[in-house]
Parts: sequence; structure tokens; C-alpha cells
Amino acid sequence: MNRRSFLKNAGAAALAGAVVPSIYSCSGNKLAGGRFDIKQSYDTSVLIIGGGPAGVCAAIASARMGVPTMIVEQGGCLGGMATRGLVAPFMTCYDAPGEIQCIRGIFGEIVDRMVALGGAIHPSVVRAGTAFSAWITAGHDHLTPFDAETLKLVLDRMCAEAGVKVLMHATFAGPVMKGDAVRGAVLLTRKGFEEVRAKVVIDATGDGDVAAAAGVPYEFGNPETGRVQPATLFFRMNCVDSKKLEADVMAHIHEFRKVDGVSYRALHWHVLKAEAAGEWDIARKSVNIYRGVREDEWAVNCSRIAGVDSTDSESLTAAEAEGRRQVRELMDFFHKYVPGCENAALMSSASTMGIRESRHIAGEYLLTADDLLNCSVPEDSILLASNSVDVHGRNSNMGTEYKTISGGRWYGVPYRSLLPKDAEGLLLAGRCLSATSDAAGAVRVMPPCMAMGEAAGTAAALAVLGGLTPKTVDTGELTSKLKAAGAFLG
Repeated sequence: MNRRSFLKNAGAAALAGAVVPSIYSCSGNKLAGGRFDIKQSYDTSVLIIGGGPAGVCAAIASARMGVPTMIVEQGGCLGGMATRGLVAPFMTCYDAPGEIQCIRGIFGEIVDRMVALGGAIHPSVVRAGTAFSAWITAGHDHLTPFDAETLKLVLDRMCAEAGVKVLMHATFAGPVMKGDAVRGAVLLTRKGFEEVRAKVVIDATGDGDVAAAAGVPYEFGNPETGRVQPATLFFRMNCVDSKKLEADVMAHIHEFRKVDGVSYRALHWHVLKAEAAGEWDIARKSVNIYRGVREDEWAVNCSRIAGVDSTDSESLTAAEAEGRRQVRELMDFFHKYVPGCENAALMSSASTMGIRESRHIAGEYLLTADDLLNCSVPEDSILLASNSVDVHGRNSNMGTEYKTISGGRWYGVPYRSLLPKDAEGLLLAGRCLSATSDAAGAVRVMPPCMAMGEAAGTAAALAVLGGLTPKTVDTGELTSKLKAAGAFLG
């Protein structure tokens, strides 16, 4: 098998999503065939499945409104892609001209707390075209370098302060349904199968696991190409002589270019040498490396694994192994070819694959790339952002399509894109929102996902407090609450 072709097709993924609801019935406290007892262990008002950037902000927002809130995470820390996935830095949280920070709220508070602990550099002082942005200019102004360990600590503290009930090492197994309403979830924990009952559930799984299992329709990847964007296993390295590395890049920065969708940026002159020597087997022509908080530390976004189905364990298993192979190849490359990296050390590779795309859940509004590129701001917008449409593997595994917005400072993400079709009591937060493949390529990055999470958590709390469903929450009241909590909506 070609090591870059791990994946089952979209039809298999859709079949898997269709099968999940059939193996669990909440009417009888048993899994299929009565083989496993389910203990009803928890009751809460708002339940968040997934403790990544979107989920944790949803939990904090909900709990701060005085509503009993529980967050479930399958790993051993909160933060998801930002911590276990080592995805860094945070992409821009500013408007297109780079003048106004438009993603604030809980995201801004998290950044401020990390800065106070020496674990982040504030985006206001990080500019495009520098080592902190991998010397990229378009769409890369005001990024936020941060340390994943500091973020873990900050998220633990903020959830504790807000009164969030956190349950880690628990995997979503199926929804608790009452008709077409989601009323909780069955979890696989260290104790076995346990049930959580809730009034509102937020799907912050990234893959839309809850929505798909509840029977909500979705598209898998890009239906036009039949592909998902390639995945990346991030890693961090230190012991780098950063002055030598930066000097080498600056001596070649006039050679940066894009040809037929393929980027020739940082270190492509060394990649050429490695290719000629038969020492480069990665579908990239350059290396995206981002200076970290400490001078000798760098985040590396370069490995590329095509066709990864993050809803399939066998596909993920193969992808993780291939990712580690590529990390080793990259470290050998740094040691042999890159000035300043002769003694570079691998700090850590991510403990989970960085997934760019899987399910796109169908919602009350389908966000499109045209909405973003034309700077549309719907009346029910719950966040403003300027993140570029970034589609990896558009026409080939090696190519990337990158479009910055024009005609305005920002675009809005409507609340309706967080409301799944054909299901009540459920909200979406993060990259599984209702958006086309291309539109999701912009708002899948972490600052917009965190703002989506804050909006979903606030809406869920309003629904509980008002005896409403998420679909009947007044959007005017929702946006007023978000503004009062520090969100920027223009």
C-alpha cells in the first residue's frame, strides 16, 4: 500500500456515520443485544463533547453564566489540537488590515493569561514576514506564539474557576436521543459505559461525531474532488541557533514564490539539495517553521499525509506512523542541511494527528467561501474574523490554494451555522460547523473555533436559563451577551 494513501473513500465514512445511531437505544439502558450495561452516572444542563479549543471555550462560557456544565475529553488534557496536537502558533485574530483585534473574549483572556506566565507572545507585537510567521506575509499578520504546556495549565485553571465539571479519558460512544432531540451521551470510561443526561449538548469533536451519530446529514471532505485536505503531524524542536537559521532564510527570502499552487518558501533551497540526494520523501517543496516563545524553539508544520480519514481508526493508525517517519526525516534534514540546526533536538512530536478536514455537518445555514471572501456579515454573526481560505491539496497533494479576503476588514460567521439540521438540543462548535469545504478551510483554525465555542456555550446557557431550544434562542440577546463578555462584533 502506498504510504500516503491510507484512506477509505467518503462512502465508507458516510456508512460508518449512519451505523452509529443503530447500535444504541436510550430507551433501555443497554447497548445492542443487551451485552453491556450502561450506568447513568451524570446529570448536567450543558454537555460539551470534545475538550479542544472550541469545546473548552464553550464550557467556560456556559459555566460562567451559572449553568451546570460538563466537558468530556478523550485525552488527558484540555486544548486538543493546541496541546495534544502541538498546532502552533494561533493564526491571526486581527482584521485584514492588521489594525483591530477582532477575536477577543475568552480567546483573548487565554492569551493574556499565557503572556502573564511567560508562555505566549501577544499577537499585537507579532508581525507578518518575520520568523514568528514563517516569513509568510499574506494572511499571517499578528499570530500568537504560545507554549502548549502553559496552555494546559491555563485551561485547567479557567475551567476550575468557572466551575466546569471536567471528565477526561472518556470517549463518546453514542447519543442519548428522545425523538429527534439529543439529550445526552453514552461514554466509554475507565469504569465502562456511562450515561450523561443533559438539556443541551455541544458537538465540539472536530469530526462532528455527535451530530453524525444523531442522524444529522453531512458531507465528508470536498464532494467535488472526493478528497479531504492532507493531515500533518506537528512537532517542536529546540537547541536551535536561531540567529544562524534566520540569517540563512533572509539571504534567500527574495526567492520565495508560488508555482502552480506549490509554495517555495523557507528552506526550499535546502529541500532541493535533499531531493537530489534522495533524502527527501515529503510532499512539500519548503518547510513551514515558526519561531516559538523561547528563542531556540521552533514549531514545525511540514509533514504531509494524504487521504487520512479521522473517523477511521485504521486510517489514523497508519497516518500516525507515517507522520512519525516524516518527523524523523525532517530532523535528519535539519541536522544535515540547515544552518543553526546542527544540534537541534526534537522536543516532542504531537500525540495526535493534525486533521484539517473530515465531516462538514449540515446546518441551518451553509457558510460558503464567497461569504468570507466578500466580507459578508450576517445579522446573526457570532464572531468576526479575517482568516484566509486555506485549502491544502486542492489539485495535488503538494499544492495549496490560499485566498485572502478583500473588500472589507472581516467576515461574520452566523449563529445558524452552529445549528444542525434535523436535530434539536444540539449545537456545533469548531471545524465541524455547517460550511463548505473551502469555507471551512478558513474558519477551521483555532481563534475562530474558540470564538465559535464561546458563542455555542453562551447560546446553550441561554437556552437552559430560558427553557428554550438552541434554535429558539434570540440572536439579539445572544450577541448582547457575547459583547458584554468581551467579544468584538463590530
